[in-house]
Amino acid sequence: MTARLALIRRHPIKSVGGEGLEQVTLQAARRLPGDREWAVLTGSGQHHALASETDGQPDRWLPKSCFLRGVVSADLQAVSGGWQDGRLHLTHPRHGSLDLDPATDGDRLIDWLRPLWPADAPPPVRLVRGAAIWTDQKWPWISILSYDSLRALEGQVGQPLGTHRWRGNLWIDGWAPFAERDLIGRILQIGDVELRVTDQIGRCAATSADTETGQRDIDMVATLDRLYGHTDFGVFAEVVTGGTIRLQDQVTA
Repeated sequence: MTARLALIRRHPIKSVGGEGLEQVTLQAARRLPGDREWAVLTGSGQHHALASETDGQPDRWLPKSCFLRGVVSADLQAVSGGWQDGRLHLTHPRHGSLDLDPATDGDRLIDWLRPLWPADAPPPVRLVRGAAIWTDQKWPWISILSYDSLRALEGQVGQPLGTHRWRGNLWIDGWAPFAERDLIGRILQIGDVELRVTDQIGRCAATSADTETGQRDIDMVATLDRLYGHTDFGVFAEVVTGGTIRLQDQVTA
């Protein structure tokens, strides 16, 4: 089974924006560098962070319930943007844009995000940097998704879904639809990098939001369950042998 690496995505702030990369250097047993490096704590997540802080930052992984997430606010899914000239540039289709240094402008980000967050949910309170990186999984895994599976799903639901709502890291083009489900335990090679496929990715309601509008346009969890009898889309993998991967690198499984 051979294919090509078609898209590399990184999300500097958990649930807020994202950017495409032409190449990235991976290290064994590490997440994709800079992905979910920052996250916005809610009021209810603050006490978890304060119980595990060193020099003002949490020093261990915290569960996703501590942070702003797209499952609570579909509007967050429409925030786009990433690093430019050493600063983060974020934009939203109805809410304008923001340029910030996350190390010093956390309060400005909180103010900008507040109108996109439900008033009855625990409020955003603080931007934190992750000692362990703020992915949903505690393990140092990278998410891998298939363009061919996406096209098959889009054909079955009768509407475009796009890549961004899934917030994946690596997108592969050239596999049979849903062939990735049979790769658990197998080694993928992308260029000189080797990754061991570890698990399916179970999906939540955040994927129900259109990233162009920030409005829910499908019940994705129910749709996946109705079509396939499960709510998975994509797989996780752990880097076994590090190196640099680039767009259009051959992928072998």
